[in-house]
Amino acid sequence: QVQVVESGGGLVQPGGSLRLSCEASGSIFNMYAMGWYRQAPGKQRALVARITSTGSTNYAESVKGRFTISRDNAKNTMYLQMNSLKPEDTAVYYCKAELGPAFVYWGQGTQVTVDS
Repeated sequence: QVQVVESGGGLVQPGGSLRLSCEASGSIFNMYAMGWYRQAPGKQRALVARITSTGSTNYAESVKGRFTISRDNAKNTMYLQMNSLKPEDTAVYYCKAELGPAFVYWGQGTQVTVDS
């Protein structure tokens, strides 16, 4: 069983920045595709950004140019740098690790609140 733990959420003013981290257990972190998802109240969980085992990335249109996903395989950690935050970015952010459809692991989530 892979353990996935997010950190770095908090309260930030509009226009501010935050960096989320996601650490996953195990010795094959480098093989996992990793992703950030978010869920706002009353809405479905949605993809924010994803990075494959080879480093390819994709982003939701709403965050392109503002958010950057990255990974450090030596630290078993993935990051989401969030800049120019907007109130509509407020959500619980979840980390997902996947190695095929039978091996999908979610973290507990970290709250991000953008408010003045």
